[in-house]
Amino acid sequence: MPQAWTDKDERQYDHVKKSAMERGRSEERAEEIAARTVNKQRRTEGRTPNKETQGTGNPNNRLEDRTVQELRNMASEMDIEGRSNMKKDQLIAAIRKRR
Repeated sequence: MPQAWTDKDERQYDHVKKSAMERGRSEERAEEIAARTVNKQRRTEGRTPNKETQGTGNPNNRLEDRTVQELRNMASEMDIEGRSNMKKDQLIAAIRKRR
């Protein structure tokens, strides 16, 4: 877990991870969901430097329901070239192609 997390963040992470695994998610997927949940809470509370440009959105949402910035962040993680000049539908197509 990241150093910037508080004890409360770590407890929330463990709780969300356990809950996701009980619902049948793999351990890797449960860890991702838990980390995203904690980080979203930290952004909401203003405990991260830039709360509007970080993150890739809720993993349970369709790509079409995410913001362009969230899609660009996903494309960045996938190392998709030209992402900064792509429109939303182009980002979605590129991400789906890479999956």
